[in-house]
Amino acid sequence: MSPHQLYEHFRGDYQTHDIGWSEELAGIVLQAWQRRFVQLAQEALPENSSQQIHAFSSATLDDVLHAFSEVSTVRVVGGYLLMLAYACVTMLRWDCGQSQGAVGLTGVLLVALAVASGLGLCAMFGIAFNAATTQVLPFLALGIGVDDVFLLAHAFTKAPPGTPPQERVGECLRRTGTSITLTSVSNMVAFFTAALVPIPALRAFSLQAAVVVSCNFAAVVLIFPAVLSLDLCRRHHQRLDMFCCFSSPCSAQVIQILPQELGERTIPMGIAHLITTVQAFTHCEASSQHVVAVLPPQAHLMPPASAPLASELFSPRESTRDLLSQEEDSRQKAPLQPPPRACWDLARFARCHFAPLLLQSHTKGLVLVFSGALLGLSLYGATLVQDGLALADVVPRGTKEHAFLSTQLRYFSLYEVALVTQGGFDYAHSQRALFDLHQRFSSLKAVLPSPATWEPRTWLHYYRNWLQGIQAAFDLDWASGRITHHSCHNGSEDGALAYKLLIQTGNAQEPLDFSQLTTRKLVDEEGLIPPELFYVGLTVWVSSDPLGLAASQANFYPPPPEWLHDRFDTTGENLRIPAAQPLEFAQFPFLLHGLQETADFLEAIEGARAACAEAGQAGVHAYPSGSPFLFWEQYLGLRRCFLQAMCILLVCTFLACALLLLSPWTAALIVVVLAMVTVELFGVMGFLGIKLSAIPVVILVASVGIGVEFTVHVALGFLTSQGSRNLRAAQALEHTFAPVTDGAVSTLLGLLMLASSNFDFIVRYFFMVLTALTLLGLLHGLVLLPVLLSIVGPPPEVVQMYKESPQVPTPAAAQEGRLRWGASPSLPQSFARVTASMTVAFHPPPLPGAYIHPSSDEPTWSSAATPTANTSGNPSTRGSCPATA
Repeated sequence: MSPHQLYEHFRGDYQTHDIGWSEELAGIVLQAWQRRFVQLAQEALPENSSQQIHAFSSATLDDVLHAFSEVSTVRVVGGYLLMLAYACVTMLRWDCGQSQGAVGLTGVLLVALAVASGLGLCAMFGIAFNAATTQVLPFLALGIGVDDVFLLAHAFTKAPPGTPPQERVGECLRRTGTSITLTSVSNMVAFFTAALVPIPALRAFSLQAAVVVSCNFAAVVLIFPAVLSLDLCRRHHQRLDMFCCFSSPCSAQVIQILPQELGERTIPMGIAHLITTVQAFTHCEASSQHVVAVLPPQAHLMPPASAPLASELFSPRESTRDLLSQEEDSRQKAPLQPPPRACWDLARFARCHFAPLLLQSHTKGLVLVFSGALLGLSLYGATLVQDGLALADVVPRGTKEHAFLSTQLRYFSLYEVALVTQGGFDYAHSQRALFDLHQRFSSLKAVLPSPATWEPRTWLHYYRNWLQGIQAAFDLDWASGRITHHSCHNGSEDGALAYKLLIQTGNAQEPLDFSQLTTRKLVDEEGLIPPELFYVGLTVWVSSDPLGLAASQANFYPPPPEWLHDRFDTTGENLRIPAAQPLEFAQFPFLLHGLQETADFLEAIEGARAACAEAGQAGVHAYPSGSPFLFWEQYLGLRRCFLQAMCILLVCTFLACALLLLSPWTAALIVVVLAMVTVELFGVMGFLGIKLSAIPVVILVASVGIGVEFTVHVALGFLTSQGSRNLRAAQALEHTFAPVTDGAVSTLLGLLMLASSNFDFIVRYFFMVLTALTLLGLLHGLVLLPVLLSIVGPPPEVVQMYKESPQVPTPAAAQEGRLRWGASPSLPQSFARVTASMTVAFHPPPLPGAYIHPSSDEPTWSSAATPTANTSGNPSTRGSCPATA
């Protein structure tokens, strides 16, 4: 019984006239009754009984879904605290000038506020909240938003030396704005595309995720740069990181001076690849408020090593910007020992260990073989994915509700459905088509056949059989003379009802015709009700046969009018029976059985749809209704919708990357990697036993947008670097390894709280799938994509602006402490390294106060020592590299 039926049943009753009876109140009463019924059924047996009673109702399902949709404050707060702690720890440094712990905390809080504002906008727009919104979206959106925070913070600290403080934010956005915009746009496109899935709850989740991502993007791009500027002022005034009200004490530290492009007053860079590397160790003297750093004089020329990548970029020791490996003789010299300090970070690990290992030839081969094997294994796992989502998967395990659903699915598997007929056709003249529709539907394999002893299960059968019953009573009364043309007082109740029906003409001008008593029947020989009598008899049946009406479960709309029968009242008004209005809604109930797997449900649904389609050709508009059609019909076109959404999304991602990166080549590589991530995630679902439903489809579609977070930064770093493909791939890893890894770890920390959910559905379908997505994105973004770029990557977008020269400094000149020019007899014309020492002194504040302090041991470089170079091809006219901190 529905709340509307309960309301109609007690409307006007004396028991409800003084309580403000309404349909809403009827729903509350019905739910309370259902909960009490379930409770009494479960308590009917003693605890030590060997029998079990399982009870379930629609109110029980509503309670489960309500608990499923509640926001867990403990999990949300715990996830955000984990994110705050990780952001603070990863950005803290021993050097107060480089520490950004407060920036990390502020960034996470900013993203949290952006998520809250996005959900508020969704509520204002009227997008309904559901379980996916409350259980998953806060953690997923926080993990995605913090990725951009890490990228901006990392790029801000890696600004080129000599950049004025007022230009640091602009330089940071210039370097990272494109990738942040591209990832955010891709995420928004991904979630908007996921809204194409024809499931209302999942469509709402996708729209909410898109709005939240847009709010994250606005907050990170518009507000977080201001936070970075304030932190720069804090460092300029030498304030503590987490406690900016206190001054930072001066402590021993290593100042690493970054190599810069050489100008016209220094050694011109031709075929010789010259890198100036300076490492200054400073300390603060009590007598003077200066920070002084001195290096002993040394200058030497290093031939290239045998490994091309190592000779171009990497060194196992020395400073963080030493780009060449050391020769054996240089290792024997006494190295400068810095004070003890924590100098390891992800960028150093990527530069000194990860990239050299990854970009070796045999490692590339192993990566390609492993990726191919993983893709093949995933394709096999994709064949294991089955469609479906049982209701028992949503209910928490170990509960009474889960026990009922599991038992029902295992032993009973009965589902009550209804065949609903709509308006738009004449029921009175379409009785044969209605009977044929019922017969066709009853012949389906999944429909439980009615035993011969059962009463018919359609309202039209009940209605016709009732008319045949009162017709038989009339015939007996007529034959015995108890009913005549002018009186039915002596007849039976049923005979009197038939008497009143038989004289009805359906004509408003002449509604009664007593001559029809012997010339017509209430049901003709073909078992059909006369059309002119159909709606008049429907009024009498509904008012006179409540048990038959209730058994038929017809749910007529509009409901026929009430009519009271009195066989002793034969006045004109009592003889006139009001006809019911033409029907716009009625239903036939059925029972489906033997439905265990999704394929069984789909077969039943397709058969029911085919039966309704055939009835539609006869003019009867009908459709099936019930829980199997509500929950399982999505799988008829789910894979088609998924493939359609994926194709649209990949095309949109390609166009967005090609337009923003101005490189279709790079966009194609990104799309290939993203497609591999989606396919492999689909295979992982098969091995985990996760069935394909609307929720995994949304995650699979969103995986393209989330995967962009792991790929675009590396691709953009590759495009904006110079040198060989290996060198550019290594530089891209050096600049993006740390923020991409931090973003992945932050996402995993946000998802970690989902593992503690009481709902196994949340753990398996959200936590496990999203965790696998994050790990696959990290693997493909930092391992496979750099390898592909180093092999088939596009040419750089940045080209050298100086003119190449075939001259390099000779080793003899370097060893004498001065620089001479000439052709190198021993080195190939590839590159060379010059390490020059200098003495640097710093006056506080460290920004921008830095100057060169001359030393008697330092060789003097003058323009006379530098050969005149043709600078026509070199538009750069910067002077010698300044020492910066």
